[in-house]
Amino acid sequence: MQDRRHFLAGLAGSFPGLALADLLARDGVLSGRLHNPPKAKRVVQLFMAGAASHVDLFDHKPRLEKEHGQQWDPGEEVELFQSSPGKSLKSLWEFRRHGACGKAISDIVAPLGGVVDDIAFIHNVVGKTGVHSQGTLLQTTGFNRPGYPSAGSWVSYALGSENENLPSFVVLPDHRGIASNGTKNWSSMFLPAEHQGTVIRPGAATPIADLFPPKDSDYITPESDRDGRKLLRDLNSRYAAERAGDSRLTARIHSYELAARMQLSATEALDVSREPGYIKDLYGLAPEGPGVDDSVINPKAETEFFGRKCLIARRLLERGVRFVQIWSGNDNGHPRRNWDSHEDVKRDHGPLAAGMAVGAAALIKDLKQRGMLDDTIILWTTEFGRMPCAQRGAGRDHNPFVFTNWLCGGGVRGGVTHGESDAWGYKPLDRSRPTEVYDIHATLLHLLGIDHEQLTVRHNSIDQRLTSVHGKLIREIVV
Repeated sequence: MQDRRHFLAGLAGSFPGLALADLLARDGVLSGRLHNPPKAKRVVQLFMAGAASHVDLFDHKPRLEKEHGQQWDPGEEVELFQSSPGKSLKSLWEFRRHGACGKAISDIVAPLGGVVDDIAFIHNVVGKTGVHSQGTLLQTTGFNRPGYPSAGSWVSYALGSENENLPSFVVLPDHRGIASNGTKNWSSMFLPAEHQGTVIRPGAATPIADLFPPKDSDYITPESDRDGRKLLRDLNSRYAAERAGDSRLTARIHSYELAARMQLSATEALDVSREPGYIKDLYGLAPEGPGVDDSVINPKAETEFFGRKCLIARRLLERGVRFVQIWSGNDNGHPRRNWDSHEDVKRDHGPLAAGMAVGAAALIKDLKQRGMLDDTIILWTTEFGRMPCAQRGAGRDHNPFVFTNWLCGGGVRGGVTHGESDAWGYKPLDRSRPTEVYDIHATLLHLLGIDHEQLTVRHNSIDQRLTSVHGKLIREIVV
């Protein structure tokens, strides 16, 4: 007996098959038959591009304070990305306890103190590489090399869209540019092409590229636009009849139709002017916008930029978008506009962390007051951490050996910490039981009602999945 996926593939070359494929793509391959009762139905991924320092933000290390300024020596040979082990470097900010759980976090992310009782911190996450491009791919796709779909694409493929007028997977990049790997971080690769992320740039003059005709195209009328799309649909249908199984055609037809519908729905979703003043204040939006020179990293600007993306994410989620990926930091080199703080942690992390904390805390509070946090997962991540020793006196080198992730929302047990790093934040305290990205992804899918071992696609004669051949549910953080 054919399963749904093979039946769909067999029909793809026909005109009725194109329509059916489009309908099933919107529904998702697991629509109506999830593997377990879902706790959540949507996801926000907050990605700190450049590698955020766990020991400066969330993972308090009193031993670094005690040994500050002394030559750091963990008792083993240490291989660093750019440098040799320097002196122990304590956090550049004080740590204080917050919430009923008493979680200690850095003063630079103090706004998150009001929501720590909703967050599960994981301090023993390990990577496989200290290279930015590989580490970023590992966290976004589950593999440290190109060629694999992002987590957002897998979720879109599995669950489909709740709103046919908006994409199921939306990407909100840093306003200064795209992070390492570019579009590979949200590509659908061998999944049907309509499940790739759609890039939206909140606050830009053109938030969605090519959604509207150019200003000098007054010769385009609603009638000619409609007739043009019909012609394209007919041509694509003829092409498809000769090329069975080419999902790019279905995606192309769907993208034209979606773009037409988005001209109204996306414009409304991105319009934050209708939000009440107290909501704008919550997210740190200034009435006049950032209003600062972007030649320097400025806390006020970072709060505005990241807060706006978080507010747009909430508006997209409540309109049915499944997966929103929010980026902080880009890959444009020097002067740094990301978390890659080799030279000066305080200069780079300070404004970025302050802006991130305001926006992320606002998103959690806002979703909670709307009753949406119960079925929305928020995942905070970065490609790896930073070392407990100084580089060039005030910076920190890459640390793929241990770093922090945190989750909150739908089905996540709040106010807990799972896994510990060692006394310096150098490696997991228990090196035999680290947490890997596969475990994070397996847990995320479980909370969405999906068994990560059963969500597979046959590609290159292998049943591929988000978690490769790894992954286990982190039961300690699941309600």
